[in-house]
Amino acid sequence: MHFFIRLSTRLMHMSKTTIGVIILTFVLLSATIAYAIEPATFTNWFNAFYWVLTTMATVGYGDYFATTPAGKIFTIFLYIFGIGLLSLVIGKVIDSIAEVQRQRGAGLLKFEGREHIVIVNWGKKARSAIEEILENAPKTQIVLIDESNRHPLEQLEQVHFVSGDPAADHILAKASIATCRAAIIFADERIQEGALVDGKSLLIVSSIERIAPQVHTTVEITIENHVQNFRHAQVNEFILSHDAISRLAVRAALHEGSSDVITQLLNRTNGSDVYEVPVDRSWRTYGDAFQALLAQGATLIADREDLGINRKLGTPIPAEAKLYVVADEETHRRISGKGARG
Repeated sequence: MHFFIRLSTRLMHMSKTTIGVIILTFVLLSATIAYAIEPATFTNWFNAFYWVLTTMATVGYGDYFATTPAGKIFTIFLYIFGIGLLSLVIGKVIDSIAEVQRQRGAGLLKFEGREHIVIVNWGKKARSAIEEILENAPKTQIVLIDESNRHPLEQLEQVHFVSGDPAADHILAKASIATCRAAIIFADERIQEGALVDGKSLLIVSSIERIAPQVHTTVEITIENHVQNFRHAQVNEFILSHDAISRLAVRAALHEGSSDVITQLLNRTNGSDVYEVPVDRSWRTYGDAFQALLAQGATLIADREDLGINRKLGTPIPAEAKLYVVADEETHRRISGKGARG
């Protein structure tokens, strides 16, 4: 009994590769011995191999069985050691799955993928952003980077969690920042001082721009005076955290009902939203694009950040134009399918 205890203990501490080699060797050797003992029963080595596997797996179809005393003794040997080894392998597999889940929950695993969206700093806004992404594109892969030590959305398979300092190169590498589609950096809600919040966000986006300058970055900024610093860091887009709310409140007070229009555009249940549309080569001026899009049920509102294109409809559309419209999803899909990018 002491021998079996020591043997099982040693096997439990062996690596998965070592155990795999031992199991494979055991099965192949057992099949060879079984065929050597009873060649008439198995007729060929493969049948003996098949019998060893079904015996170890406790399936026992009964199509092959030992008939000689030596064969029966060897069968007993397989019952004792073969089934034990197979149980050990099953236990190792279960342990491996549990370990992977533990590491996933702790944010220790590297994300392997491309065209995903990286979200930095967990909070209410990050939760809303993830819900919005998955509502519009359910198959999108999301990587959340945060300094907490537990996956906040472990039940969502599309969300991969990386724990650690989002400004550190090895953490960004775990998130596969170089192959992602876009990165969104939210203000850290755990920091009270606005200057410190923006300082952390600036450090993070600087690291991203240094490692992967091709990645589209969007950053939440808490203090308007810091905008120039973020422009210098080559941030693609930024959002003033409190500015939008205050401006919306003023518009509501001065122009009753105006806030409803903006709210509806921000609400996914309304049906209409702001979309980018491809530039058709037949459109020469903004007026051409405006009329063509209007006929298809969409309203042209901007070229990049320029919202005043309705006052220059005769102006030629530049080669680098990025046109945005207000439309429902079906109309956007129809236009995107017809349009030819310039």
